[in-house]
Amino acid sequence: MERCAFWLWPPGTAALRAVHPPAFWQIVRGMIRTVTIHRFTDGTTPEPCPDEVVIEEPLEIRIEGTPVAIAMRTPGQDEELAAGWMLSEGIVNSAADIAESLVTNASCGLCGAATVDQVMRDFANVTSQFCIGADVLGAMPALLSAQQGAFRRTGGAHACGLFDATGKLIALREDVGRHNALDKLLGRALLDGLLPLSQHVIFLSGRVSFEMMQKALAAGVPMVAAIGAPSSLAIDLAQKSGQTLVAFIRGATMNVYAGVERLRGAGGQ
Repeated sequence: MERCAFWLWPPGTAALRAVHPPAFWQIVRGMIRTVTIHRFTDGTTPEPCPDEVVIEEPLEIRIEGTPVAIAMRTPGQDEELAAGWMLSEGIVNSAADIAESLVTNASCGLCGAATVDQVMRDFANVTSQFCIGADVLGAMPALLSAQQGAFRRTGGAHACGLFDATGKLIALREDVGRHNALDKLLGRALLDGLLPLSQHVIFLSGRVSFEMMQKALAAGVPMVAAIGAPSSLAIDLAQKSGQTLVAFIRGATMNVYAGVERLRGAGGQ
């Protein structure tokens, strides 16, 4: 097998070599970001407060100068990620197959809004005046769970649900891949002539990544809600595109990371 060289993006990442790992707190510090959210709790007016989210950014892997993949990942151990990706893709079989790594000579990396501009597809921003009650949103996890037949029997399927402003479950799709579940749901809406989904909520059984937000944006969805956590890049995209992003929904408690104006709370807003 020919020896391979690969470039790591963003620049500044170390060449592939044996190194002593940094202290645990240093690793974690590079994986999280503090953002300002609005936290809804039962009977209270939401107030801005800080929250920590995991960072999501793109890593471009190039072999001998040719781009071969973009991995949406949390920064850290990028050289290991690139090497492991090449191993799992059958490009290399051992460390000896990897030539000395080269790093691109750009002046800065990708982060925040700049990252969104780099990887975002050309979808129109959401301008829908859609609005929904926090109590209606808080009831969605139970409604979604009641219809997750594959998950109840196997514990191994993600679910995506489409709800209207009254909290009615319009459609639900399950799949072993959360991206596939959302594609199925949006595909059904497309085939039924329902797009744009400007008066609907997409509810996810797991976490919210950049790609999930971008898929919802393609269908004109004004609000994405989830039981799990959002990534930093999902938040950046929601803020840039005019979408509302709500996560960590636990009954009357939920965190709003973007577009709080679309949510009516118990505090009278």
